[in-house]
This record gives sequence, structure tokens and C-alpha cells, in this order.
Amino acid sequence: MSGAMGFLLWVKGPMFNIALAIFAIGLIARLVEIFLLGRAPNYAEPRAGEWGPGLRTMLSRTIADPGTFKRAPFNVVVGWVWHIGFLIALLLFIPHIELFKGVLGLYWPGLPNPVVDLVTAVTLITLLATLVHRLWHPVKRRISTTEDYLVWTIVFMVVLTGYLAYHRLVEPYPLALGMHILSAELMLIMLPFTKLTHIFTAFIARWYNGAAFGRKGVQS
Repeated sequence: MSGAMGFLLWVKGPMFNIALAIFAIGLIARLVEIFLLGRAPNYAEPRAGEWGPGLRTMLSRTIADPGTFKRAPFNVVVGWVWHIGFLIALLLFIPHIELFKGVLGLYWPGLPNPVVDLVTAVTLITLLATLVHRLWHPVKRRISTTEDYLVWTIVFMVVLTGYLAYHRLVEPYPLALGMHILSAELMLIMLPFTKLTHIFTAFIARWYNGAAFGRKGVQS
């Protein structure tokens, strides 16, 4: 067995199980921590329900308001493009769907490979644009932390290694595929312990804010 094939079998087997376990335990611990914080009891008489406003805010805060778009159009447009591109590559690439089917038992239709390939290329370009903008913008550069660059690097590496593996730009192929899988596993490991957690917590926070305003009878 070649070294590349042994590496691929390791990342698809033991390393995948380790990454999945760390991700699951870390995410559960993070969510339990958030919910155990609770909130101070509100003894005021509610003026409206919480669930409707909470769900409405989850949707409305996902789309940037006109004021935010006017102040930072680059952040809004490029942010939307790379997030959507990443999700398309993750969820609508047929080999990824087969992986979800094997792990979760869930299956859904995918997109043709050339479409996902194009989306992946655009995602890579927009991720590079966000890094250049962060380094160029004086305020962003000043407030950026090591964690910000670490998160960017791991997301970029997941997309880049997937692109390289698909086009077989790294030889031998088992090494290229193993690099992609390992990058995804490192992202899984990092997710509960970095700002990547916002994938899950952002919607919780939006619902909470909307519910709090709804209880007061205020439009959020």
C-alpha cells in the first residue's frame, strides 16, 4: 500500500471518527453552556407572543438592511457570495451528498458537477477578496485577531483542496483527496471552539432578540 493511499484510508477512517466525536461533543457542550446561561426573569406582562417575532427576526436579520448595504456594500455582497457558494459546494455536490447519506441516512438531489465547479471557483475568488480587503482596510486590519485569520485559512483550505482534488491538480490523487478530507475534519474540530460556531448560534441569537422585542410589542 502506498503512503498516499494509507494516508487517505487514515483520514477516511480513524481521523474521521475522531473529528466527528470532537465536533459532536464540543458543539453539544457549547450549546448547553449557552442555554444554561438562561436569562433574567421578565415579570412584565407580555404584550405579544415570542415565537412569531422570533422566527420573523431570524429571517429578516439574515438579509442586510438598506443602511448596512449602503455603509458596507462590499461586505454584504462578497459575504453573501462566498457563504452561498460554500453551502452549494457542501450540500449540492453529489459525492458530498453520498457522504451525508452514509453518515446520516439523508439524501437529496444534487447539482451537475460543472455547476458546482464553477461555484467553487467563484467562492475561492471571493474568499481571497475578503482577505485582501481585511488586510487593506485599516479598521478591519486593526480589529482582526489571530482567530479571524485561522478561521479564514481553514475555510479557504477546505474549498481549495476540494477544487484541487476535483481537477486532479495534485498527484497522486489519493493524496489530494486525503488533503481535502483532512481539511474538512480540521474544520469540524475547530467549529465548536471558534467563531465558526456562529453557523449554529447566529440563528439562536436572532430568535432570542426577536422574541424579546415581540414580548414587548416592539417590531425588531
